[in-house]
Amino acid sequence: MADKYSAVWVSHSSMGDFLKCPRLYYLHNMYKNPATGHKMSIVNPHMALGVAVHEVLEGLGDYPADTRMSYDLLKKYEEAWKKVSGKMGGFNSLEEENEFKARGKKMIENVIKDPKFLVKKCIKLKRDTMPCNYYISEDHNIILNGLVDWIEYLPETDSLHIIDFKTGKNEEKDGSLQLPIYLLLCNALQKRKVTRASYWYLESDKLVEVPLLDLEKAHKDVFDVAYKVKEARKEAGRMGPEKVFVCPNGPYDPKTREGGCQGCRPYEWILNNDDCVEFVGVGGFGQDMYMVKK
Repeated sequence: MADKYSAVWVSHSSMGDFLKCPRLYYLHNMYKNPATGHKMSIVNPHMALGVAVHEVLEGLGDYPADTRMSYDLLKKYEEAWKKVSGKMGGFNSLEEENEFKARGKKMIENVIKDPKFLVKKCIKLKRDTMPCNYYISEDHNIILNGLVDWIEYLPETDSLHIIDFKTGKNEEKDGSLQLPIYLLLCNALQKRKVTRASYWYLESDKLVEVPLLDLEKAHKDVFDVAYKVKEARKEAGRMGPEKVFVCPNGPYDPKTREGGCQGCRPYEWILNNDDCVEFVGVGGFGQDMYMVKK
């Protein structure tokens, strides 16, 4: 019988960590500080920008469609920014923070000028205290979880349009698991069919519709990675995580500060109490949050 407490939970971010660097996956998603019992996470300006902008836009889904743009979105952005200001956002200087904050303000201004589908009916997937989730494989006890940025309801076809908000400057690469994961979550947790999928690049205000994968292909692409994560965790239980979750660039050497990759190295700095990282507080999910000092 499936057991959610013993299941392996996977998401777009955790599988992305695994594909980038297995050592990063272990240090970010499995390792817990013996002193606090908390997992570790590293804050940075790009993440802070994304968190603040997403909070404003995703929050609009809580209001009736015809009232959403009557709210002061710039004021809501100022309120959201307070949560990521200073070291909690990984900013090394006020100048750096102001630069990123201005970028986010421009994104909100773009939305105010042309809210696109934000003034149309949307739906939200049912969830409790956890992100939306379902068993991508009960046989292998793997649960897929995530939050869909926006789901537009298309009345003319009684179907759905899933949208991913992008606050970065680079466009999403082919092969990204983000929209396939959204597609699978929507298919599992509600009855309507998804017929469109898009990225909204907020800084350039460009809405890019992408070809929709069929469900079988989306499931295979996501499950293939999820199963590798499950098997790696199982192998680590037998052999130890240091032998399984290895950085492709080789192990980090704290004496020479060489080895590792851009993904796992900052977490190695935390483990080795390196002066270039600083503890900044406990995050909303009970993680010990750190920033990298320049």
